[in-house]
Amino acid sequence: MYLEAVRNQMDKDQKRHMPSSALHLLHRAGQIADELFTLKIGASELTPRQFEVLRAISLVDEPSQTVLVDMTGIDRSTLADIVRRLVDRGLVIRKRTRHDARMYALRLSDKGEAAIRAAQPAVEQTDETLLAPLQQREREAFLKGLERVVEEFTRENEQMAPPVQ
Repeated sequence: MYLEAVRNQMDKDQKRHMPSSALHLLHRAGQIADELFTLKIGASELTPRQFEVLRAISLVDEPSQTVLVDMTGIDRSTLADIVRRLVDRGLVIRKRTRHDARMYALRLSDKGEAAIRAAQPAVEQTDETLLAPLQQREREAFLKGLERVVEEFTRENEQMAPPVQ
């Protein structure tokens, strides 16, 4: 009986230490990153994706939401919801473009620019905390690997997309 209990415990320990799939590990890493960011961002209540949208808007002169989808990889409907929330909070100004009345041009308000400046330390602290378990060379390889995965699948998705008519 004792031997069987020891074997069962050993089986449980082995299963607990079995490597997870890349899918699961990426999901868990994303959850951890979101939790760390939430703890570090404090009262601003920006989410990581909201910060990334604000950052993308700051990099381009009055981008459309379509441009932001391409820049961030956030799907169109989620991005539209994020932009709406940022507009409602007064962080983003949205206006119709001159050349296409169906399209919006976006820019940061003064409040939006201040929000990016205030959030930047939280982003940097989150990155540092996430990467702390890795040595510098491992960090660089990890980030390059993630970039390669994202670029490859972004390129694949663009090639599979139906042509715009």
